[in-house]
Formats: sequence, C-alpha cells, structure tokens
Amino acid sequence: MPKINSLFVTRLYRAALSEMGEAPDASELEASCYSIAEDDEAGQAWCEENGYPGYTSYASLTDLGWRFPIFAVLVKLLDKHVAAFAEDLEFDLDGRELKLEDIWINILPEGGSHASHIHPHSVISGTTYVAMPDGASALKLEDPRSAMMMAAPARHKDAREEMRSFIYATPKVGDVLLWESWLRHEVPMNMSEEDRISVSFNYGWS
Repeated sequence: MPKINSLFVTRLYRAALSEMGEAPDASELEASCYSIAEDDEAGQAWCEENGYPGYTSYASLTDLGWRFPIFAVLVKLLDKHVAAFAEDLEFDLDGRELKLEDIWINILPEGGSHASHIHPHSVISGTTYVAMPDGASALKLEDPRSAMMMAAPARHKDAREEMRSFIYATPKVGDVLLWESWLRHEVPMNMSEEDRISVSFNYGWS
C-alpha cells in the first residue's frame, strides 16, 4: 500500500479566551470598543481617508492594553494563548520571547469587509471576537501555496479540510484564533445588519 504523508503543516489555533483565565465580560468589552471608536477622532479620520468601512484603531490606537484596564486583562490572557501556540509550533525562541507589538479594534458594519492581507514583520497574529451577530463573516484563510499551483485542478467541494484552497473559520464571541503572520486571510462582507466587532493583534520575536 502507498504511504502518503502530510508535510509542512499550517496550524490554526482556536480556543475560548476563558481557557486561560477569567475573560472580560463580552458586553463590557463591546461597550469599551464603541466608546473608544467614538472618541478616536484620528482613527475616524484615517478610516474616512482610506475608505475603510466602519472603524479600526489600527492606525491610531494600537496600545490598548496600556490605555484601558479591560484590555490589560485581555492582553494577559492573549499572552498565555500565544505561548501555548508557540509551544505547539515547536518554535526555538533561543531565550527570547514572543511579545505583543500592537492590538487594535475592528468594527465592521453591514456590507463591510477587509480585503486579503498578511501581517508583515510579525510572527503570530490573531483575533478575538467581541460581537458576532447572525450573518457576520467568518475568517477566510488561504492556502499559502496558492501562487505555486497555477496549473492545478480545482479541489472537490467536499475535499478534506487540509486539502482545501480556502478555509472559513466561524468563531463565536469569546473565541481567540491564532495563526502565523505570513498566512494570508480576509474578512468577507458582513451580511448582518449588526456590527461585527473584533480585536486583532500581532506578536513579534524579541
């Protein structure tokens, strides 16, 4: 019988924030996101200038854990999740640590989306989910080998998950998803009438 192995695996970490300790109350975190968005004039201006639907603090406030106590609690939990993921990835950190570089809010209204992208200069990226109403977008992850499969046939619609060209991860409120920062991903259009709210972050090696 032939032996077929899976090589060069791409890992996706998924867990509840609360698996690493008491998580912030989701409604309180949601209220904090809206309050910050309302006061962040620089962030609002950036979104308008760059055609970003809804609101993100990516270009204005990325040190939320230092500014707001509820985000400080969140960061402590994220540190533990990232450490667990790094162990699973079998990283040799050579005595150094993976440290939070930036953390920001995303509020996507109905019809809003976030185009396919990667997170350069980081090691692990991720998102935790604050509001995911019915119809809110899943996270779409792309096979990193796509550019090298120009002549490959399409996969069967019912192909095994590890064989698909795209994976749609549908998180729940309170979930955290982690992936290596080179993995291309996007948020398709939010089909819900309500806002999809998440908090994203990058960890670097220093």
